[in-house]
Amino acid sequence: MFRNRRKREVPGLNTTSTADISFMLLIFFLVASSMDDLDKVMPRQLPPPEESKQVQELVVKQRNALVLKLDAKNQLTCNGEPITAKDLEKRVEEFVANEKNDPSLPEKSRREVNLFGLCEVSDRHVIMIEADREATYDAYFQMQNAIAVGYMHLRNQLALKQFGRPLVKCTEEEREAIQMVYPQRISDRSETEEGGEG
Repeated sequence: MFRNRRKREVPGLNTTSTADISFMLLIFFLVASSMDDLDKVMPRQLPPPEESKQVQELVVKQRNALVLKLDAKNQLTCNGEPITAKDLEKRVEEFVANEKNDPSLPEKSRREVNLFGLCEVSDRHVIMIEADREATYDAYFQMQNAIAVGYMHLRNQLALKQFGRPLVKCTEEEREAIQMVYPQRISDRSETEEGGEG
C-alpha cells in the first residue's frame, strides 16, 4: 500500500565556465577602458634643476622664534639650552600662549575669529627645528611628539574655557576656530636643508 517515495535530489549547478566568463570580461574591460584620462587628472611637474632652485630664507624676529636643535648624539637644545622632551611640552605651551604678553615671547595679532569674535591670536610664532642626520628616529619622534602635546594641551584648555568641553568633543567648526587662535607653525629645516630622513 505504501509506496517508497524516493527523495528527489536537486541537480548541482554547473559552474565550470564561470571562471572563463569572468576572465574574458576582465580582459574586455582592460582593453576597452582608456588610460589617457589619468594624465589629465593627475598632472605632475618635475622639480627644477639644483642650480635654479631658489632657497627661501625665513626671516623671523628673535622673540617670535623657538629654535630646537637635535644633534648627532640625540641631545636636544631649546634656544641653546639643554632640555628634555618632557620639559619641551611645557616650554612650547608657554611660548605659543604668551598669556602675559611677555616682550621676550612671541607677538600676537588681534583678529576676528569665528565663534570667538575679536581676539588675540598667536600667529607670529615659529618653532624652528634643526635635526642632525645622525640623530635617531626615536629622539626625533620624541621631540615632535612633545611639540604636538604642547599645542594639544593649549587647544584643549581653550576648548574647555570657551565651549565647556574637551577638544575631541568639539564640532569641526569649533576646532577650526581654536586652531586659528593657536595655529601650528613649525619650520623643519632638517628635512629641507640637510635632507634628513626624519
